[in-house]
Amino acid sequence: MAKFIFPVTSINDLKENYDLIVVGSGAAGMTAAIQAQELGLHVAIFEKLSALGGNSNRASTGMNATETLVQLANHVIDDQDSFYEDTWQGGGKTNNQELLSYFVTHSESAINWLENHDIHLTDLTATGGMSQKRAHRPDNKSAVGSYLVKGLQKQLLIKNIPLFSETTAIKIMKQDGQVTGLKINNREIGEKKITTKAVVIATGGFAQNKTMLKKYAPELLQLKTTNHPGATGDGMKLAVTAGATLVDMHKIQVHPTVQQDTNHVYLIGEGVRGEGAILVNQAGQRFVNEMTTRDKVTAAIDNLQEDGATLVFDQGIREAFPAINFYDSVGLVMTAENLTDLAKKAHLDSEKLIATVAKWNDCQLTGIDADFGRETKKARSLALPPYYAVHIKPAIHYTMGGIRINKLTEAINETGDKVSGLYAAGEVAGGLHGDNRIGGNSIAEAVIFGRQAGIQVAKYIREVNK
Repeated sequence: MAKFIFPVTSINDLKENYDLIVVGSGAAGMTAAIQAQELGLHVAIFEKLSALGGNSNRASTGMNATETLVQLANHVIDDQDSFYEDTWQGGGKTNNQELLSYFVTHSESAINWLENHDIHLTDLTATGGMSQKRAHRPDNKSAVGSYLVKGLQKQLLIKNIPLFSETTAIKIMKQDGQVTGLKINNREIGEKKITTKAVVIATGGFAQNKTMLKKYAPELLQLKTTNHPGATGDGMKLAVTAGATLVDMHKIQVHPTVQQDTNHVYLIGEGVRGEGAILVNQAGQRFVNEMTTRDKVTAAIDNLQEDGATLVFDQGIREAFPAINFYDSVGLVMTAENLTDLAKKAHLDSEKLIATVAKWNDCQLTGIDADFGRETKKARSLALPPYYAVHIKPAIHYTMGGIRINKLTEAINETGDKVSGLYAAGEVAGGLHGDNRIGGNSIAEAVIFGRQAGIQVAKYIREVNK
C-alpha cells in the first residue's frame, strides 16, 4: 500500500491574497474549504500545529444522520423529527433551535456529499440518547474520525487546496466593519498580513486551556481531557477580538468512559456500549442505563465514588467495534476465557458479575431491561468468549460553548448583527448542543456546518463582487 502523503504546502508558496482563509485543519475546516473551492473560490487553510486534523482525528464512533439510504439498507426507519427531539431532549431543551433545525434537515445531504467525495459511511451503530441507529461509520466498522480526516485530506490534494501547517492566526483584519485580511505568524517567514474577503474559524474547543476552564467551569479543573494539545480556544479569542460574541461557555461535556490508568488518556468509544457492552461497579453489578446521555452516565459513575467503573464485553462486541483492537494493543484491555477469571483481573465480585451478565443476556431474550430501561434490541448478549474489561473514569471531552453563530454560520456580535465576512463551524461554534452533546453529533456538526460555511462564504463574496 502506498504511503499516504499529507497535504502540507510549503510556506514559500503562500500567496498575498485569497478569497477565503480557513483557520483550522479538522473536519469542519477542510469541509468548508473544499465546498468553497468547488463554488469557485481561491481558498487556503492555516493550521497552527504540525499535526493535522485536530480532534476530528480522535472521533471513534460515527456521524449521526437521518433518513439516509444507509439506514434503509440496514432496515432502520427514521425521521428528522425524531432526530430533532432526541438532540433537543439530550441537550436539556437549551439547544439553539435555529441551528438544531438546520442540523437535522441537512444530515442526509451531508452523508451524500461525503459519498460523492469518496468517503463512504455505510455501516451503522448506536450512541447514547439516540432512539435509532444513526451513527454512520466506515463499512469495516473502523473509527470514523481518522477515516474521515484522511478522506478529506485526499480531496485537498486532488483539488490543490493549500494547507499551511505551523502557521498561527494572530489577528483578523477589518475595515469599515468587514473582514479584509488575516495576520499570521510562521516560524520561517515571521508575521505577515494576508488579504482576504472572508475567514472561517474552525479551530475546535478549549478543553486544553486551563485558564479558560478555570473561568468557565472551575469545578472541572481536576479532570483530565481526551482532547489533542491544540484545543486551546484560540479561535474563540480571535473571533471576540474581531467583534464576535461567545455563548454557552460554561457548558462542558465530560465523557463517561475514558481509560486514564496509563501516562496517556484514551477515550473508549461510545460504540462499545452501543454494540452491547455493560458498565459495572466494583460489586460486578450494573448501575445505569449505559445508553442514556453522557451527562447521566457520568453522574452515575461519579455517584459510585469508586474511582470509576468497569466496561465489560465479549468477543462478539470486539468484532463489531474494531477500535477495541487498538485499545488492546496499547494495554488498556483485560482479557479472560471466562467471567470468573475476568472478575479477578478487574477486581470485581465474580459471583455477582456472573449473575449480572446472565441477567443481561436474559434481557436480550425478553427484550426488556427491567432494571434500567435500556433498549436491548440495539445491543447483543455477552455470550462469546473470551471476555474483556476496561477500567474507565470520566474526563473532559467537548466544549459545547463557543462563537455565537446563526444558521448561515455567520459570527454574531453583541447587538445580534453579523460580523461581515466572519464565519465559524465545528466545535468552535456554540449553541447547537445545549447542555449536553449527543455522541455522533460532533462529526455531523463539522460536516453539515462546514459545508454551510463554504456555501455561505461563496454567496457572500458573490454579493460583495457585484
